[in-house]
Formats: sequence, structure tokens, C-alpha cells
Amino acid sequence: MIRLGVNIDHIATLRNARGENDPILEEMLFEVIEGGADQITLHLREDRRHIRDLDAEYVITNSPIPVNLEMALTQEMTDFASKHPPTSVCLVPEKREELTTEGGLDLTKLSEKQRQMIEALLQHDIEIYPFVEASINQIEAAKRLGVHGVEIHTGPYAHAFTNAKQREIEIRKIEEVEHFCKENKLGFHAGHGLNRFNLPLLVKRVNVEEVNIGHSIIARALKIGLRRAVYEIKCLLKP
Repeated sequence: MIRLGVNIDHIATLRNARGENDPILEEMLFEVIEGGADQITLHLREDRRHIRDLDAEYVITNSPIPVNLEMALTQEMTDFASKHPPTSVCLVPEKREELTTEGGLDLTKLSEKQRQMIEALLQHDIEIYPFVEASINQIEAAKRLGVHGVEIHTGPYAHAFTNAKQREIEIRKIEEVEHFCKENKLGFHAGHGLNRFNLPLLVKRVNVEEVNIGHSIIARALKIGLRRAVYEIKCLLKP
């Protein structure tokens, strides 16, 4: 069965809006788990826009299910993950002015120092899945780096979903890289822009091992509650 990682960043965003501790992240973590999440995903940004250091430390230390830390490939974040090892990390590009992660990390342009950071993370038994575009070049680069797999940026697919022709183009790109990952024994995850409308087609066409979803679940939770919103997505992943 496809694993569901629930991104809790937007819970922290809501909490930080008033500078108080409401909603309480620890309580919401319980709701996400009760809803059926297989993994907690959180992004510790360099600007600490939503998740803070203490949030990440708490979740990594206390979560009864695996924790996936999204992070930029910087020395600061590498040091944090090495000191507080999550189950896995998703390496993402990061710009301070962006509202959300806007594209994949280009693995063909990593510096030698960044390659050494990846080696350091691997030495701490942390699984590594760079967040990349649906491109064979990126998968080949991931294989050379010795990481466990990739998370494909599904934003282009999500944005094209209402345009049948463009949607087919985007999903074929994803199918192609999924087949290449399978041939090269690389894990294949997907995330960004996924929701209850575009997810069924993706999992029908592509052999995805894991999806990471945040914004659409939190938005849906305003109407039906967080636990039920997680469960709703979980049901879409059943065979």
C-alpha cells in the first residue's frame, strides 16, 4: 500500500500567525496519526517561517511513526539533521521570497561541499530523497549520488490537471521517471499540489511508493476536521 506522509507545516503557520501556541502542534500531531498517516513530514526552513527548531526536535524525538524532514542542502540544516536524525530527509531548494517550494533541486549542479553534506547524512543512517523534477537527468544524478530514491515534484501535473492534453504530457513524464527509478532500484515518492481530485489518477497510472501532502489536507480539515481529512486521503491510496 502507498504510504501517506502528512506535512504539518501549515499547522505551524496558523499557530505563528498570532505568535501564540494555538493550535498546539503536539495535539494536531496526534490527530494526524489517528487519521492514518504513515509518516509526519515537516520543513525546517532557513527563515523558520513555520516549523521551528523545537518543533522539529519534538516531532523527531516523540513521533511514534517515521519522520521526514524537508530541508535545504546547507551546512546548518545538515548539522541539525545529524544532531537530531529523522527517519528520512527530502532535500529541497529554498528561496526566502517564495510562498512554497517552487521547483525541484537540480542535482546536476551540486557543489563538492553539498556532495559531502549528503555523505554526512548517509553516515547517520538517514534515508535521502531529493525533491526533483520529473527528468531522467535528475534520476541519473540521484543514482550517482548514492541516495535512496527521489521525490518527484508533482506541481506541474497538479497545475495541468484541468487541461486534459497537458495533464497527459505531465503524467507521462512521471511514468517515465518511475520506470527508470524501478530499473535502477531507487525509491519513488511524489509530492506537491496533490489533493483528493488529482491523486486518484496519479496512483492509478504510476507505481508510487509514498506521497507527501500538506496544504490540501489542512485546507480540507477546516471543513471536515483534521483526522477525517487525513483518512479521506488515506482511503484514496488503498489498492
